[in-house]
Amino acid sequence: MRDGITHVGLDVHQEEIAVAVLPTGSHECVEFRVGGDERGAGKLVRRLKQLCDGGAVECAYEAGPCGYALQRRLEAEGVGCIVVAPSLVPVKPGERVKTDRRDARKLAEHLRAGLLTAVCVPSAAQEAVRDVCRCREGVREDLMRARHRLSKMLLRRGVVYREGKNWTHKHRRWLLGLRWEHQGERVVFGDHLQAIEQIEERLRGLDAQLERLAEEEPYREPVGWLRCFRGIDTVNALTIVAELYDIVRFGSARQLMAYLGMVPSEHSSGQSRRQGGITKSGNRHVRRALVNAAWHYRHRPAVGQALRARRRGQPAPIIALADRAQQRLHRRFMHLVLHRGKLRQKAVVAVARELAGFLWAALVLYPSARTPEAAH
Repeated sequence: MRDGITHVGLDVHQEEIAVAVLPTGSHECVEFRVGGDERGAGKLVRRLKQLCDGGAVECAYEAGPCGYALQRRLEAEGVGCIVVAPSLVPVKPGERVKTDRRDARKLAEHLRAGLLTAVCVPSAAQEAVRDVCRCREGVREDLMRARHRLSKMLLRRGVVYREGKNWTHKHRRWLLGLRWEHQGERVVFGDHLQAIEQIEERLRGLDAQLERLAEEEPYREPVGWLRCFRGIDTVNALTIVAELYDIVRFGSARQLMAYLGMVPSEHSSGQSRRQGGITKSGNRHVRRALVNAAWHYRHRPAVGQALRARRRGQPAPIIALADRAQQRLHRRFMHLVLHRGKLRQKAVVAVARELAGFLWAALVLYPSARTPEAAH
């Protein structure tokens, strides 16, 4: 127990916040509720300052859909606040009653005991860039769904494109040349095609915006360094930098791999040791970007025209590191697939895990290319 500190647990919802206060040196919890709006946050600050009587205050609430607005407001008012990872909050196996009141009290008790794991809270500017990256990812998923709807509509009518890959220029000309007998078919086909074109236009706009953000400080340098790696262009590089935003907090590459949920799960006891698939417990956006990039390492090491252009003007140590990554990751992929008989999908995940280590080295071991925070 840490003396002289008032510990506060908050169960935050859109309409209401349940508050549990553990005063210094007491086990009696003071409980109350405030509104979830700006007025409620101001009332919470005033009430906490009254209860702590000039002493230090530490608050905690779980990360969720309400974001970090409350944390920033409390910190601005001089009230300490952390946002904790919900999946890492201790839970009693036999506990079967869950209420907002109990959750707030549990957070206060765990905070006093030092059992909570805080997440790294981005600044408002960092969160804005991260939201653009996530918006682009959502639009990409919408485009995939829209294309699937059109292709399945064609499949139901026995219309299948067999002259190459779908969604190329040739495939688009083939689509525009289709003729339909019934009015209903023309309406549905036209609507699906129009939806695809609209989403593609949105995607082009977001890509252009990401290109502009990547050229601005403090993202220009770290993004340029990550683009030296095979399979990582502007969108993937900016996504990695924006999602991690404080990569120096990882003391080693293994810590970054664990944060991204790319290490094997394990359940060992006594003499038995059982390992399963990757935990998938971390940032899925960076994990997806790394897996997409890892597919490129199934090809033989080479520096094509596009990669050479991305490397132009970048520091020689980063280019050398990227070349070492290309050699090692290709050997790793081929060894897993050819010699150990692993599925290509599993081999790619293993390659993505090692790629995370190379990116950590690029952003942490070279001080001038760490993160937006370190650039200042």
